[in-house]
Amino acid sequence: MEIYKAYKFRLYPTDDQKVLINKTLGCKRFVYNYYLNYLKENKSRSKYDLYKDLLKLKEENEFLKEVDSSVLCSAVDDLCKAFNDYYAKKRGYPKYKNKLSKQTYKTRCIRSTYKGKEYSNIEVDLLTRNIKLPKLGKVKIRGFRTKDKIDGKILNATISRDATNKYYVSVVVVEDILIEKVTPTNIVGIDLGIKDLVITSDGIKYSNEKVLMKYEKRLKRLQRKLSRQVKGSKNYLKTKEKIARLYAKIKNYRKHYLNDIANEIVNDHDIIVTENLLVKDMFKDKRKAFNKSLSDAAVSTLRSLIEWKCKIKGKIYYKINTYYPSSQICSHCGYKNSKLKDLSIREYNCPECGSHNDRDINASLNILLEGLRLHYNLQSLV
Repeated sequence: MEIYKAYKFRLYPTDDQKVLINKTLGCKRFVYNYYLNYLKENKSRSKYDLYKDLLKLKEENEFLKEVDSSVLCSAVDDLCKAFNDYYAKKRGYPKYKNKLSKQTYKTRCIRSTYKGKEYSNIEVDLLTRNIKLPKLGKVKIRGFRTKDKIDGKILNATISRDATNKYYVSVVVVEDILIEKVTPTNIVGIDLGIKDLVITSDGIKYSNEKVLMKYEKRLKRLQRKLSRQVKGSKNYLKTKEKIARLYAKIKNYRKHYLNDIANEIVNDHDIIVTENLLVKDMFKDKRKAFNKSLSDAAVSTLRSLIEWKCKIKGKIYYKINTYYPSSQICSHCGYKNSKLKDLSIREYNCPECGSHNDRDINASLNILLEGLRLHYNLQSLV
């Protein structure tokens, strides 16, 4: 089975390499903005017309020849994709790129053979901690200390500079791996929430760390400071970088925490069942505190992580129907109590059988039972 994987490394370029990376980012931005302006006036042009025109643009602007040519082509690809998404009503109209936000460029992996030896313009050496990139040559990297090499065929690499002026490279590879399906011996139902992020049918609760709220006061103070400073001044840029570093810290903490939860759940269970929450619809709630907590919890990210890890480890993953009333049904007798729609009620007391249970654990047990039903229905069709 072929799967795509991305390996992200921290880059440590020399001063000369930083200059070339920044030039490449500027050239990509120039090409993107130039053709965005061009397509506003010439809407009927195709991607291949832009490729032909790009050759003329390079002749007119000598500085474009200093950078990797595949980066300029990928800028055209990105723009065409943005327009396709706009016409498909997936996103808004494409916007001009600016140099203050996160900057990225993508370069393709090109292979050749000479005198029986294979060569590639992108190579990763985890033993010496170096990566070879087009035009840049060898650059120091950090990451994936437990691996000796990257398996699979490298397709492309994306170099990025974030708002904190740190450099990263993400290498996309395609691997042909044999995934052995696990014979299931246990199952877990998972209720996703805000007060507790994960509640399992085993009775285990993973708390919502509320990372954003921990740093909220510091963020507000820095943002107020930024609003008083002259836009574009040195102090303005310093404060902006401090804010970016704080957001990066929040993002990394959350990413690490969610990965730990997903790994623990997937490693300990063979069948995992979750709710299929419509998170976008949940954000329509008018309560700002609820929306902030929902965003901080990153429920969709956790669900995607669990699904991906199940796929590569041969585990079974089910998402139950969005409108399945897991919180309203008694997990003991099946009685449905519509009053449980009120989120302030945290206990489930069944008027039919008299059973008493925690609201969220009761919901996770119902999710487990619905997952079992789905599993046996699918098995009967095989």
